[in-house]
Amino acid sequence: MDEMMRGQRGWRELAVLGDKMDRFTGYIEGLIWSPRGGHSDEHVDEWTFEEGPHSDFSGPTSGCTACVAVIRNNQLFVANAGDSRCVLSRKGQAVSLSTDHKPGLEDEKERILKAGGFIHAGRVNGSLNLARAIGDMEFKQNKFLPAEKQILTCNPDINIVELSDDDEFIVIACDGVWDCMSNQQLVDFIHEHLRTESCLSAVCERVLDRCLAPSTLTGEGCDNMTMILVELKKPIEPNASLA
Repeated sequence: MDEMMRGQRGWRELAVLGDKMDRFTGYIEGLIWSPRGGHSDEHVDEWTFEEGPHSDFSGPTSGCTACVAVIRNNQLFVANAGDSRCVLSRKGQAVSLSTDHKPGLEDEKERILKAGGFIHAGRVNGSLNLARAIGDMEFKQNKFLPAEKQILTCNPDINIVELSDDDEFIVIACDGVWDCMSNQQLVDFIHEHLRTESCLSAVCERVLDRCLAPSTLTGEGCDNMTMILVELKKPIEPNASLA
């Protein structure tokens, strides 16, 4: 993703997304930085090498965390970069499946300092309050270091857990939610509303309503909030009798 955003094809895709927010600006940038090869298939695999608007300087100054969960057979794989979080509910108990990559963590701090960065007021170079993310290219400019050793890296931690019959649901949410509720508080809140709501989207709405600040004058409850709730339903045995 980082390499793609430096090239023309990636920039064009970002411009199209930007077009939805600012149609005129996005359209102009999309025209200026459209791939030289047009839509020819012979260039499909060369997007990482194409020169783009960010090839010779810092690149996109915005960034994004990533928290990905994949279930394969009976295993749950969670890859996380940043301070979004994945939590599993097991018999009503919250099980954390990711680490919030904050600058104050010893491993993160060591990497940041070795790469030439600094931490001020709990923020990387006095700016970012997280230590891993996709994008934020200004923190990834040391040409003598691999991606995983830059001041900011998108290299994820990966956790693997064996699923059991005691597992009930998985929650993936960004820090705006976790700023307002602990892992266990959120698991308890979801359990309570699963009894009364008919669909998972309604439960997510209840969570966000609970977290949103009543006024923008307060800090807590004013951050970005996204949430995914996945219920782990048990398969019905073929010969089981239904009462």
